[in-house]
Amino acid sequence: MGINDDLKDWMQIGFERIMAHLDRIERHLEKMAIKEKLLEGERLLDNQDVCQLLNVSKRTLQRYRSSGELPYQMIYHKTFYKERDVEAFIKTNFQKGETSDDDAPEDTGNDPENTDDH
Repeated sequence: MGINDDLKDWMQIGFERIMAHLDRIERHLEKMAIKEKLLEGERLLDNQDVCQLLNVSKRTLQRYRSSGELPYQMIYHKTFYKERDVEAFIKTNFQKGETSDDDAPEDTGNDPENTDDH
C-alpha cells in the first residue's frame, strides 16, 4: 500500500465521520422543529393554544374555521394555526375597546335592574 492509498483511506474515514455528524445534527433539528411545531419556519399553534389565546371554546374556534375567518392547516389529521394568522385574526376581531354591532348584546328591555318604576 502506498502513501496515496493511505491518504485516500484517511480522507474517506474523515469524510464518513463528518457525514455521520451532519446526519445527527439534521435529526436533532428535525426533532426540535416537531417539538416547536414549525411549518416553513413559522410557529404553529394547536386548538388548545388558540382557545386559550382567544379565551373561546373549542366550538367557537370551530365556527371561526368553518366561516373562513381563521385560516388553519391540517397536518397528520391535526389542526394547526400559523401564529401570524392568529395575530391577524386578533387584530381584526378583538381590538381593544371596539365592538362590532354583531357582537353587541341585544337590548330586550327586560332587564330588571334598569326599571324606572321605583
